Amino acid sequence: MSDDIEAIARDIVDAAIKVHRSLRPGLLESVYQHCIGHELRKRGRRVLTEVALPIIYEGQQIDAGFRIDMLIDDLVMIENKTVENLLPIHEAQLLTYMKLGGYKLGFLLNWNVPLMKNGIKRMVNNLPEPMPHSKAAIQK
Repeated sequence: MSDDIEAIARDIVDAAIKVHRSLRPGLLESVYQHCIGHELRKRGRRVLTEVALPIIYEGQQIDAGFRIDMLIDDLVMIENKTVENLLPIHEAQLLTYMKLGGYKLGFLLNWNVPLMKNGIKRMVNNLPEPMPHSKAAIQK
């Protein structure tokens, strides 16, 4: 992974820990999303939220209702959760979104944990060939 992506990843982890230490578990997912977005913007990061992720089918762009919780610097995805435990379906959701959008790095952040380090799941998408869906297809 490039140094740029790794710098973004460090900022995400650090910001998540800072927000979690301040707010603790027990709030809605949207609250944490707003706060980590604010924290990442303070660090100079471009943060997009609820980004539409269309599907390309037979050459047509179709909005199937997929939304990326957060996209940082157009390179790294974040999916926020407030669940008792992260499940395989949460990982599958993030990996699917990463494949559809052509992103290499994503984070599942589960805010409903006593220690944030236990709620951070880093996922890497190493596709052998590019997907027909490119970042350019995502409407920002």
